[in-house]
Amino acid sequence: MTNTHHHEMKADLHYLHLLSQSFPTIADASTEIINLEAIMNLPKGTEHFLADLHGESEAFQHILKNASGNIKRKVNELFGNTIRESEKKELCTLIYYPEQKLELIKAADSDIDDWYHITIHQLVKVCRDVSSKYTRSKVRKSLPQDFSYIIEELLHERTDDIDKAAYVSVIVDTIISTGRADDFICALCNVIQRLAIDQLHILGDIYDRGSGAHIILDTLRQYHSWDIQWGNHDMLWMGAGAGNDACICNVLRLSLRYANLATLEEAYGINLVPLATFAMEYYGEDPCEEFIPKLMEGNTMQDKYIRLTAQMHKAIAVIQFKKEAQIFKRRPEWGMLDRCVLDHIDYERGIYVIDGKEYEMRSNNFPTIDPNDPCKLTPEEEQLMERLHHSFRVCEKLHKHIKMLLSHGCMYSICNQNLLFHASCPLNPDGSLKEVELYHGERYSGLELMKRIGMLVRAAFENDTEKEFRLYARDYFLYLWCGKDSPLFDKSKMATFERYFLTDETTYKEEKGCYFQLRVNEEICDHILDAFGVTGPNRHIINGHVPVHVAKGENPIKAGGKLMVIDGGFSQAYHKETGIAGYTLVYHSRGFQLVQHEPFTSAADAIQRGTDIKSTTQLVEMSTHRMLVADTDKGRELREQVADLKELLYAYRHGILKEKRS
Repeated sequence: MTNTHHHEMKADLHYLHLLSQSFPTIADASTEIINLEAIMNLPKGTEHFLADLHGESEAFQHILKNASGNIKRKVNELFGNTIRESEKKELCTLIYYPEQKLELIKAADSDIDDWYHITIHQLVKVCRDVSSKYTRSKVRKSLPQDFSYIIEELLHERTDDIDKAAYVSVIVDTIISTGRADDFICALCNVIQRLAIDQLHILGDIYDRGSGAHIILDTLRQYHSWDIQWGNHDMLWMGAGAGNDACICNVLRLSLRYANLATLEEAYGINLVPLATFAMEYYGEDPCEEFIPKLMEGNTMQDKYIRLTAQMHKAIAVIQFKKEAQIFKRRPEWGMLDRCVLDHIDYERGIYVIDGKEYEMRSNNFPTIDPNDPCKLTPEEEQLMERLHHSFRVCEKLHKHIKMLLSHGCMYSICNQNLLFHASCPLNPDGSLKEVELYHGERYSGLELMKRIGMLVRAAFENDTEKEFRLYARDYFLYLWCGKDSPLFDKSKMATFERYFLTDETTYKEEKGCYFQLRVNEEICDHILDAFGVTGPNRHIINGHVPVHVAKGENPIKAGGKLMVIDGGFSQAYHKETGIAGYTLVYHSRGFQLVQHEPFTSAADAIQRGTDIKSTTQLVEMSTHRMLVADTDKGRELREQVADLKELLYAYRHGILKEKRS
């Protein structure tokens, strides 16, 4: 064998040695090549995109169960006109909520064995359809231990063969006669739910407004494959967990504003008694009208609690304005000194003065503010903050959830030619990428900016980071929440103070950054996609963050199909504004489907009456050929693995490496 041949080997010999430990013989390497080639020819797995869940855990769980209508679509394709609409609906509800639905059916149906027979056959058919996209080994891994052998037998048997039909019938009979039918049905339904979606992408904002953020995170902990692009509200809670006091105040203020204390008190065990005691002492006589909480539907809070919540709301808001100003003064390079709002109040006249202009205030009762040093905390406020700070730092469950956000998340993600980020990529007025200053005056834009911010966020939680850098990282959570050039905010200001205290509504205006005006332009989107290195003819940017005002005729698809905005609109707080409960996006092997949801009532309703989330589907892009795994990022990885394995075969066959016969 000539030397030149030796040099053509692309893979490094060290690497091939490593690879040979996993595939010690020619036969092993060949089998793996065949296996990988087969996987590449399977249809592309279904990706599911959700954004802005805002603590609405019931709606979130339902959408996971129905895969944004993907399961309903499969049931319709499979059973078309062969069974009644009402039966299809029953079957879908059973797949989503098997345990609960079985109870109802057993109470109502006299001939349950007959129902078991028909239903098990239907479920096997649906399961066979959703599992056809995957290799047998992947399906095997997602089967419950108790029934994996039986389900596998049923999935791979053809019932059109007479002898086999009898065999399948016997399996089903035995399941029923041994009293395992209920467990078996639940197992099948869970497998269908699991295989209907291959990868879940969450485009930020799990936290705030609704009361179930912790339930969503607990659900995700069990979920087979997901990633998150952090949103501004997630960042706020991460900042609170990292010990940023301004973030802690904001988290408390938002929870009090929406009278949603379940996440704080029940899930994370944050003790709010010290805040309540403090608020009663200092604001007991204050009507706190501007701070009366916004109650969601069904929240029946007693008047005396509404009053106390308003007082706590005001107490923490005032401390928040002080804490924020302290950080803005410590970091003048952020250019946010104009947001030290308490410095602009003329406390004697009760007037807010900014840029020489005077504004009337709704109220002027600030018992804890020293007009000579408005941003200084009183000793009692200091003591209260120490206790709250401690609660957030030692809460084990919160830190477990933050760890999940760190291990599954980042500021952005690129997956199968789609660029995902929560809100914005800061731009200059001419559409070029805006340079934003980070630690020590270093400036970054676009991809590099997102990467650096991701590193900064992680640094706040790592004890071996240099102390000064870690403190900067901890402060930076506040900038990410409300800084002008934060990719998660990108507005001129956050008008929290103005909305509470000023009567002039022109001061509430938050000017959106250039990205939000320019992203409707196809060229700009192409420019951003190029900068992030996203290639291919069908590439897109997918964002959440801004609710789509469908009621006003706004379209979630922009820039000639290059950009999609899918704020899930799950939050009840938005339904009046948007007119819908938002969008989710499904990207299966035949293309994109944008699913528009009506508001979800409740799981109980779905089980009793079979009400699904009413969703209408827009087909965004249907691809001419069915996309295969080979067309995806995973396919590229597999091709590289095949190339390496072929190198390994070459090395074995030419004696460069010896096979390791056992």
